[in-house]
Amino acid sequence: MTLNDPLGAALSKISNAELIGNKECYLKFSSKLMKNIFNAMKDNSYIGEYEEMQDSRGALIRVNLLGNINKCGVIKPRYPVKLADYEKFEKRYLPAKGFGYLFVSTSQGILTHNDAKKKKLGGRLIAFVY
Repeated sequence: MTLNDPLGAALSKISNAELIGNKECYLKFSSKLMKNIFNAMKDNSYIGEYEEMQDSRGALIRVNLLGNINKCGVIKPRYPVKLADYEKFEKRYLPAKGFGYLFVSTSQGILTHNDAKKKKLGGRLIAFVY
């Protein structure tokens, strides 16, 4: 089976594991983008620690779940966003103002939309979590 969107599949698996109350989740694929998103989620206490492991078929990531995620997913297509457009996308993807985060790929790396606003940066929308 080939995956067209590994990040989407990973966030979907995390979201489903949270819904049924699992404490950890194993992901069969790994990428630099995925690790950066997981670091941002960990910094905002949506997930616990995660670790990359090796098995006979390749890399595995074990993610410790804290039970703080209501929903997470990717944003497709990856919209370009300017500083003035953040509010429009917050209304579209997040349930309330100040609740949850959009993850943005900027020239300074993957940031939450709040950090990108503080640094006055635009970029491309990657994912959301609340």
